[in-house]
Amino acid sequence: MNFNSLRDAYREEVIRTRRAFHAAPELSGHEWNTAERIRAILTGAGIPWEPCGKELPGTLVTIDGVGAGKTILLRADIDALPIEEKNDVPYKSGTKGVMHACGHDCHIAMLLAAAKILYEHRTVFPGRVKCIFQPAEENSRGALDMIAGGVLEGVDAAFGIHVASSVPSGKVSLRSGPSTAATDFFRITLHGRSGHAARPNECIDVAPAIAALILELQTIRSREANPLSTLVLTIGTIHSGSRWNVIPGEASIEGTVRSYDPAVRDLAETSLRRISEDVAAAYGCTADVTYDRLCDALVNDEAMTGIAREASEAVLGAGSTVINPPGTGGEDFSFYANLVPSSFAHLGVRNAACGADKPQHSDCYMVVENALVDGALIHVATALRFLTGSTGQN
Repeated sequence: MNFNSLRDAYREEVIRTRRAFHAAPELSGHEWNTAERIRAILTGAGIPWEPCGKELPGTLVTIDGVGAGKTILLRADIDALPIEEKNDVPYKSGTKGVMHACGHDCHIAMLLAAAKILYEHRTVFPGRVKCIFQPAEENSRGALDMIAGGVLEGVDAAFGIHVASSVPSGKVSLRSGPSTAATDFFRITLHGRSGHAARPNECIDVAPAIAALILELQTIRSREANPLSTLVLTIGTIHSGSRWNVIPGEASIEGTVRSYDPAVRDLAETSLRRISEDVAAAYGCTADVTYDRLCDALVNDEAMTGIAREASEAVLGAGSTVINPPGTGGEDFSFYANLVPSSFAHLGVRNAACGADKPQHSDCYMVVENALVDGALIHVATALRFLTGSTGQN
């Protein structure tokens, strides 16, 4: 298998595929058309597939090699974000208020190409490769649904790739151990008593209460958690009031907590609930708290990461892998990694010269598209290295 020849053969196809999916994004849990298009491409290539998951539109490809052997799962996520795209490109999102602003369109294109290559070369490896196109990563529900549907049955290891705006094009970040953080969601609603803005003495005003709460929640990080621990608490939304001369009777905030240490995660939830209730009481209000643990911290297996590192360097060349610090982004690939030895790579797609320097979740997010074919080849090389002990390059 010659990676240079495959790179030339698949580069433009991967870019075209990525652009087609970029133009038609769908939100988490609603990726039915996306799944149908993935399945149509697989069918057109003669690759068998089956629906997977319990409730969501997942797609599973199973490629059997020659003879008995191990099984590796390759995963791509397929959902988009509720963001209005500002890029002026021919393949701009055609769905108002929805955009592939995290690169999942890239992941689809890379894994489709990898599936084609592995299917075409299925006589060169023993065992089995499973390729899964997973919905609902952005709300951390997809991986659990796929696992409940049985995608990990018989699987010995798992591998995934995420394009990364923080990594230069031509590089791959791979680290064993902690990689992405546990991700939690919270909503806090304070209840007071509304009334006329000119007569605050007749009301219980939630505005100063919610303002105080936002500030007090930050003391969890600064005064309750170990200063050496990783903990992020961010408020993402604030909602209150309907008119300038009405004192609101209700206010709510939503946000996220990121952590690695389970004890710190427990501390954050316990403290958030206590502070919310205490601040509310201090202002004569009551508090309703919702706290949802979305996904666990992702911890990469050392041996599997070594395999992925060797595979990446076989594709991109010696010295192409870097070891970036753990991030505080969330990734529901962690649920696979909790159950089988796994590694998750971050493929560099950053290049300021072509505008590909905006962070994930930006409404101007761009990628270096020429790098995507290398992501497909890294999938292939990692699968071959795991199944055969060699990356398969000649």
